[in-house]
Amino acid sequence: MADDLPESAPAGIDPSTPTFARVYDYFLGGKDNFAADREVADMVMRLVPEAPVVAQGNRVAIERAVTYLAAELGIDQFVDIGSGLPTSSNVHQFARAANPAARVVYVDNDPIVLAHGRALLTETGVAAFIQGDLYEPEKIFSDPALNRMLDLSRPVAVVLAAIIHHVPDERDPAGVVRGLHPFLAPGSHVMLTHLHDSGDDPRVEEAKGILQSGLGGSYFRHSSEIERFMDGLTILDPGVTHVTAWRPDAPAGPLEHPLHTQMVAVLGRKD
Repeated sequence: MADDLPESAPAGIDPSTPTFARVYDYFLGGKDNFAADREVADMVMRLVPEAPVVAQGNRVAIERAVTYLAAELGIDQFVDIGSGLPTSSNVHQFARAANPAARVVYVDNDPIVLAHGRALLTETGVAAFIQGDLYEPEKIFSDPALNRMLDLSRPVAVVLAAIIHHVPDERDPAGVVRGLHPFLAPGSHVMLTHLHDSGDDPRVEEAKGILQSGLGGSYFRHSSEIERFMDGLTILDPGVTHVTAWRPDAPAGPLEHPLHTQMVAVLGRKD
């Protein structure tokens, strides 16, 4: 769709206001985005042409973590909070490839994500999509659809992919993650990915400005701060590390791309 043509959107969707889910979809080569989303994404890519590489690396880290949890740790229940728009490969596909008994509940509060997710990801006995807000975990974990799909007396894995970096400091991102703990049985896991300020890329400050003005807030943080978001959990090897270096399929080598230093992954266990 050319950007100079009028765009239509489902009822209740404002195509003139960009969202991170649709910008991320654009980075991944998807088509569920509008001109306003592409404008923000293009601004980022003019500064950082490799930005889609970071989005793709984030997806690879999610696949590795979910596969590890399902295949090696025996986790068969997943909650993907802030799941974003469906892509060609999603958490329930990763999980069920490793464990055919796995079940997944996707959670998002973006109306267009809900519409697409419910249409494309809902599968009886396998995956459900519910509306929920990261700031209201009690509503997420009391949702009837979630409780029909999952047994919260057993371990679950919570996926927080590229969502905590939208939580501003004044809303206490560490407290937001910690607020999930009471709803998780012992043996549960929390996996998150987060934009990372490595301190060695001068483009980060300008990228921050673009994302914060265009999307209302995206925060690059140092790995030591991201590690504190996992307080109360046992961090599993390899700790907080670049997405391409998180349990790679082959022996670890040089980073595939220097921009991968701008996204890190970490996995923690509730004991």
